[in-house]
Amino acid sequence: MAPEPMKASAALDGGIGCIAEARHRAAAFLTHAQQDYGVPVSARALDLTQLVVSELVTNACKYAQGTILMDLRVVGALVEVSVWDSDPVLPVARAAEPGRVGQHGLEIVLAVAEAFEAQREPVGKRITVRLALADDTPAGRAAG
Repeated sequence: MAPEPMKASAALDGGIGCIAEARHRAAAFLTHAQQDYGVPVSARALDLTQLVVSELVTNACKYAQGTILMDLRVVGALVEVSVWDSDPVLPVARAAEPGRVGQHGLEIVLAVAEAFEAQREPVGKRITVRLALADDTPAGRAAG
């Protein structure tokens, strides 16, 4: 039987400070995985995970009401970040506009992700992003 993946969950209130709390929880989760379980986590993976968490939770705060749920899992050589919010509208990356200020979060997430999934749920939506834990993916190319 395969071992249970490492995981952590958090319910965030969507208020002031929840984005920083989400980043802190993600960093603590990966630090714990590395220090206590020997999971190889590069400094780049730690930074990118916090960036992705920040972007996903920021969007959930901006577009949805109420509680935001965040799940983190280590699955093989990847960290999986999943964020649920109450807004059923799926995100769409916008076309590049050199003069546009802001609204680049999804573009950033897509640029660094190994995998991205957005799905509607019976209530709201869930965005799931997978990131390489090492600086190189198993396929031998640089992550991101």
